[in-house]
Amino acid sequence: MSSDAAQQVHLFGVRHHGPGCARSLAAALQALQPDCILVEGPPEGDALVAHIGAPGLAPPVALLVYDPDAPERAAFYPFAEYSPEWQALRYANDHAVPARFFDLPQGQRLPDPAGDGQPDGEEMRTDPLRWLAEAAGFGDVDTWWDHLVEQRCDSLDLFAAIREMMTAVRAEFAASSNALELMREAHMRNAIRQALKQGHQRIAVVCGAWHVPALAVLPSAKSDSELLKGLPRTKMAATWVPWSYGRLAYASGYGAGVTAPGWYEHVWRRSERASLYWLSDVARLLRENDLDGSPAHVIEAVRLADALAALRERPRPGLAELLEAVRTVFCHDSDAPLRLIEKALLVNERLGQVPETVPALPLVKDVQAQQKRLRMPVRADGIDLDLDLREPTHLEKSLLLHRLAMLGIPWGSLRAARGKSGTFHELWRLAWEPEFAVRLIEASVWGGTLDSACTAYAIDCASKASTLPELTALMEKVLLADLRQAVGPAMQRVQDVSATTPDLGLLLAALPPLVNVLRYGSVRGTDTSSLAKVVDGLIARACIALPFGARGLADDAAGVLVRQLVAADQAIRLMENAQRLNEWFAAMQAAATSELSHPLVSGRCCRILFEQDRWDIEQASRQLSLRCSPAVAPLLTAHWLEGFLQGSGALLVHSDRLWELINAWLVSLPGDVFLELLPLLRRTFSTFSAPERRQLAERASAGGGAVAGLAQSTRAVDAERANRVLPVLRTILDAAPLEEAGHA
Repeated sequence: MSSDAAQQVHLFGVRHHGPGCARSLAAALQALQPDCILVEGPPEGDALVAHIGAPGLAPPVALLVYDPDAPERAAFYPFAEYSPEWQALRYANDHAVPARFFDLPQGQRLPDPAGDGQPDGEEMRTDPLRWLAEAAGFGDVDTWWDHLVEQRCDSLDLFAAIREMMTAVRAEFAASSNALELMREAHMRNAIRQALKQGHQRIAVVCGAWHVPALAVLPSAKSDSELLKGLPRTKMAATWVPWSYGRLAYASGYGAGVTAPGWYEHVWRRSERASLYWLSDVARLLRENDLDGSPAHVIEAVRLADALAALRERPRPGLAELLEAVRTVFCHDSDAPLRLIEKALLVNERLGQVPETVPALPLVKDVQAQQKRLRMPVRADGIDLDLDLREPTHLEKSLLLHRLAMLGIPWGSLRAARGKSGTFHELWRLAWEPEFAVRLIEASVWGGTLDSACTAYAIDCASKASTLPELTALMEKVLLADLRQAVGPAMQRVQDVSATTPDLGLLLAALPPLVNVLRYGSVRGTDTSSLAKVVDGLIARACIALPFGARGLADDAAGVLVRQLVAADQAIRLMENAQRLNEWFAAMQAAATSELSHPLVSGRCCRILFEQDRWDIEQASRQLSLRCSPAVAPLLTAHWLEGFLQGSGALLVHSDRLWELINAWLVSLPGDVFLELLPLLRRTFSTFSAPERRQLAERASAGGGAVAGLAQSTRAVDAERANRVLPVLRTILDAAPLEEAGHA
């Protein structure tokens, strides 16, 4: 760069999202009064610079650059209030100074499958800095940079020091730059040349510190143009989207992130008094969670942090000193309060805001309008939403969440509503992720409104689905989202596939989601008459297929079929159709009594028939006797018992007859056979609840059935030992002397 150009171009090397850099840059710009500002970032976002500083656009936000023809090819460029680039652009808008992004356009970059907006080469640049940090006696780059740069306020002198340091580092690691890095810097130099040709006299260049040495010297324009020759030119679109502090943190995987975005907000706003305000917030947070956090704690923590900083020869406490003080004073060396502090105050899941004036696709605007009309704020931290579907507004909120979920945008996760009717209530947990903005853009290919996009997407999914469970799960989503235009095509597809489905398991798996939709239909005002006919036909086919589908199964396949059978049984009983219910129980009876059925399936069928009062104790005992007879292989009996007993031991607790039969079978087993079956038996009994297992153990230890008879024939009562408990019983019962009662 010539001497004249060097006087016109002022390079400010910064760290992305560094509050100290941002404060020093703001002071430097005030002193320089530039007439042109170039900021590292995608030129596709130049038209959006005017929104910075306008009402409604509140950081953290991100510049989203995407390919309209392939929205999945997208990149985020996040900004916080304390990002130096944000402060530079805000200065430009406040002082009417021309400003633009001057990085290599996203549409000209080499294919980048990550597409996450992470500054390229960040990992490569970190390694040399780590050496400098270690040489200075620091354990990590973040703490070293914070101490060296972020806590300084000497504006221009700071940037001169950064330039000198990076020049030395790049001299050692010049070969580390990759092809994309070289092209980016060539494009930046061309942008500087263009600003000089336009006659600007005070050009402020704000870029990552690593790039400063490469921009300080301008080689021939021809050499830079050769580097950029032949690059693709894809037309990209851009918009502002809300971002969160959680996504600015290293822990989110963001390469240019910071350790504690919430702490850096204090550093930006409070400067030298940041530690005092932050520790006051710690005390407030702990008090809100019923933990100790008094003013005395704050005073002591401030003193300790200041002392630690003095011992380490640092001008003021940094994050490391504050965390040590918090652990000692507030947490008493416990990690539990510290985890709460880290989540709420170090990261601080705050979500930015984007006004409606920002250009967006019709689908995005439609979703935003519904969120505003229904008063559903977009937040990064999880909030609970309890909906009563009998209220029209609550029903609309439910439809919005279900429709977004269908498009792959799980803004809300549905939870079980305890203590309330499952038909009329939905309990949601809402948490907005910045990536949802890209998914909304991707979904725009299906339509301009949420209703039309979901309808088109559902019809397309139905046409491509090949199995009955896929279609029934889709049908459930369609009806819960009230996509009335998609019901017909989806229903027809269900009928076509069900007519050619011979597999019993697929028929059974299709029933629960459809019956669930029928239960919700009356609440949502959905016409489910046609769906009821489909469900009725599926039940009829399942009843026909059950006795034959239970035969010739492998053990693993039988286990899957039993789970499907249990879920289908619950669904069919919810239908409350007497005719179909009788047919269903008749089919289960045929499977339960057939010797060809897999014992696991027949045992479960027997259990269901007994629990639903279709079989009495005599019928169940007769079937158990047959299955536990010596003529049946022990392994088959064990499988039958697993199907019959798995999940609940109440039958054995309350039925003497069943207890005696199973006890007698266990006692009759040879030792080697019992050991062979033990894992299977333990798996069965492990499904019982703890109280049930305790009751069964007490019953077995007390004696009963065959075991009791064996004990009584071999052991006599020890009267002396028995008499030892009499005083205890007398105290408990508060009765007359037991000896006298006995004589009486």
